Amino acid sequence: MNLRVSAGIEVSDKTLIEDAKKALALLVEETLKETGCILFEIHQNLEKPERFILWEIWEKPEDLAAHFEMDHTKKYLAYDYTAVNYIEKMGLPLST
Repeated sequence: MNLRVSAGIEVSDKTLIEDAKKALALLVEETLKETGCILFEIHQNLEKPERFILWEIWEKPEDLAAHFEMDHTKKYLAYDYTAVNYIEKMGLPLST
């Protein structure tokens, strides 16, 4: 079964929102090339622009673990633009 993750992050210094957005866009671009990455989207909150939500789907948990060992992920984290507010591992979508 795929691993689905939702995460909320927030820019710590509001003067760096635009820098964070550029770095996040590069993170998305590189992450989508990773083995096991099915979906990796980041959306900005319209009412609180310092907040973002990540939606991710990975083939297996090991692929997500490998994501944190990638140079582009380490580079983004080293900027220290954002703090993690929450991480949720999600089940399959509900159907009616």
